Amino acid sequence: MKRYNRSWYLTLLLTAGLVLASCAPAATALPTDTPIPPAATAASTVAATSTVAPATMTTVPATATQALATDTAIPASATPAAITLTDDLSRSVTLAGPAQHIVSLAPSNTEILYALGAGAALVGRDDYSDFPPEATQVPSIGNEYPHVNAETIVALHPDLVLAAGVTSPEDIAALTKLGLTVYATGSAASLDDIYRDIQSLGTLVGKAEAAKTLVDSMRARVAAVQTKVAAASAHPIVFYELDATDPAKPWTAGPGSFVDQLLTLAGGTNAGNIAKDQYAQLSLEQLVSENPDIIVLGSANFGGQTPALVAARPGWQDIKAVKNHTVYTFDDNLVSRPGPRVADGLEKLAALIHPEDFK
Repeated sequence: MKRYNRSWYLTLLLTAGLVLASCAPAATALPTDTPIPPAATAASTVAATSTVAPATMTTVPATATQALATDTAIPASATPAAITLTDDLSRSVTLAGPAQHIVSLAPSNTEILYALGAGAALVGRDDYSDFPPEATQVPSIGNEYPHVNAETIVALHPDLVLAAGVTSPEDIAALTKLGLTVYATGSAASLDDIYRDIQSLGTLVGKAEAAKTLVDSMRARVAAVQTKVAAASAHPIVFYELDATDPAKPWTAGPGSFVDQLLTLAGGTNAGNIAKDQYAQLSLEQLVSENPDIIVLGSANFGGQTPALVAARPGWQDIKAVKNHTVYTFDDNLVSRPGPRVADGLEKLAALIHPEDFK
């Protein structure tokens, strides 16, 4: 898995609006962080308001969500119907027909394409689009820091460029000025936002039915988790660590963030709720005061953090999770990428928080 500067990425999330501001998820509001609305027909207009950034002593493996459609090239119609959608930037985007040569600028969009069976249409991807594994065989256009490589993208002759919340408006404007068709998903702030993005991308690539099937499946899985944790008598305090570059003051997900929503849906209480911002650093004093029952190391992927390293941090040995060996590594990609695998992420978080209900 490709690594990158996590601190830079957190900064990008903050400046790009990926710092998710959304209402606390209710038992019936799972379609917030990534819910996908009903599939739109090719000729309809859809307002896409997508708004998406450890092992007990054992590591929790990432479970890949299987693609729901055969990954084959999208056949061209002799007289395809035009497709017009409104993207997250309130821009009207029109395609003559289903996109067949796509450049994705975000891992979330890449994962959605493959889950819909439209991976064969991908001709270019950003450096961090590394799932599913076959995506790494698609030519990379690099990363988006400080700007996208417009020359490389133009050379791929895409009929659609998929931007996301991590793509700067300046880059989107520059690509559009070059004559490229750019559709921007957003910084998903809820499951419903993710569902909308999936449905919109399904429409753009001629896979609306596959998108509906995928969304329905995700909704059902989320509902199943909610049902299992609804009867829980306790809601353990969970500290979700995003970045431990400074282990004395690690980054976490605060109130209103997408991770906060998922922790709540999974039957936990977010230790980061004491922060004022959606993404913030907590001091050792604050952590000791919160005394979390469980520590989830989302920092395992990019910072190499492990339960042993956490236990060796000065002052952390007195925290309940460390004393009870309930510190777990976790694949942060499952919750930081607003795509199909957030259902996997929710299930895994719930299994860590309420193992008795997810055996």
